Amino acid sequence: MSADLAPFAIADLLREDLRGRTPYGAPQLDVPVALNTNESSYEVPTPVVEAIVAALGSELAGLNRYPDREFRALRAALGAYLERQSGVRLAPEQLWAGNGSNEVLQHIVQTFGGPGRTALGFTPAYSMHPIITETLGTTWMDGQRDTGTFQVSAASAAAQAAAADPHIVFLCSPNNPTGTALDFEVIEAVLDAAPRAIVVVDEAYAEFARPGTRSALELLDHHPRLVVTRTMSKAFAFAGGRLGYLAATPEIIDALRLVRLPYHLSTPTQTIARIALDHDADLLASVEAIKTQRDRIVTEVAALGLTPVPSDANFVLFGGLADSARTFAALLEKGVLVRDVGISHHLRVTAGTPAETSAFLEALAELLPEHALAPDDKES
Repeated sequence: MSADLAPFAIADLLREDLRGRTPYGAPQLDVPVALNTNESSYEVPTPVVEAIVAALGSELAGLNRYPDREFRALRAALGAYLERQSGVRLAPEQLWAGNGSNEVLQHIVQTFGGPGRTALGFTPAYSMHPIITETLGTTWMDGQRDTGTFQVSAASAAAQAAAADPHIVFLCSPNNPTGTALDFEVIEAVLDAAPRAIVVVDEAYAEFARPGTRSALELLDHHPRLVVTRTMSKAFAFAGGRLGYLAATPEIIDALRLVRLPYHLSTPTQTIARIALDHDADLLASVEAIKTQRDRIVTEVAALGLTPVPSDANFVLFGGLADSARTFAALLEKGVLVRDVGISHHLRVTAGTPAETSAFLEALAELLPEHALAPDDKES
C-alpha cells in the first residue's frame, strides 16, 4: 500500500454526502417464483429473437467504428411506436434514450439539478428518484401523498410545489410502488405552481394502465417544461435490453446532450431496441395476460381480508399485514419472492404468469390469518 494512503480507509476518502449510504439493490435470488422487480415473466418470443440475431449479425463486423451518436434510427422507431401506442405524433428531435430509464433520469438531473438546486417528489414513489438526485449533488425534497389512498390531489400537489419552488419535480403515473395513476389536473397544477421546474412524469408502466387512463404525452405540445419518461423493461419484456427513453421539447433534448457521455448507446443496444420496437405487437402480446393476473391479485387478495391498492401497473401493493418483513420472509420460505418497499404493513407483488400468481396466492392464503393485522389494529 502506498504510504500516503496508509492512514486512511477507503471509506474516509468518499465524498461526505455518500458516507453511510447503501446502494440500490433489489434481491436477486434463485427462487421458484420471483415476483419482486416488476419484470415480465414471459420470455422474448422466438421470432423476435431471430430478427434481433439476424440484425446483429449484419452489424458485428462494424463494431470497430463508434455507434451513431444521435441514434437516429432508434429515435425514429421510438416515435413510430409512441404514435401507434398513444396516438401522439413526436418528431425524432423530441426523443432521447439511454441505458435504461435510470440513465435518462440521470441526464435530467445532471442538466437541470446540481449543487444549490432542489428536486421534489411525492413519496412513496420510485426509490431511484431521490437516489439519482442526491448522488448528483441535488437536494431532495420529500413531498407527501394521502396516507390512506396513496393519491395526491391537484390542490395538495400544487401547494407543496409552490412551497418548495423546486428546479425539478418527479411525478409517477402509474406510481411505483402504489400502482396509482395521476389525473392531468395534478400534472398541470404542478406545472403552474412550480414555474421554474422541469416536471418529469415517469410513465414506466404506462402500457399496463386501465382503459381511460391518459398519457402525459398528450400534454407535451402545451407545456415546454414537461418531460415524459418511459422504459422498454416492463411491457416489452426487455429488462435485460436496458433501454429507457423520454419525450420532451427539442430544446430540452439539446440540453441533455451537454451531459451525456460520448456514444453512450452502443451499436448492439440501438439495434436490439430498434428491432424490438419493430416487433412491438409480438412483445406486447403478454400485456393483457399480465393485466388479467394483476386484477386477479387485487380481487383475491381482497377476498383474503387484506387491502390491495387498485393498480394501473403490472404489480399490486397490498396492506393489512401485521409485520410486512415477517410476511416477506415467510413467503420467501415458500419459494415466493415479493418486494418489501418499506411501507408499514404492506408488500408489493409483480403480476406474473397464471401459475406464478396461483403460487403466490396459495402461499399467502396459507400464512393468513396469522400474518394479518388484528381487526382492532385495522380500525386504528
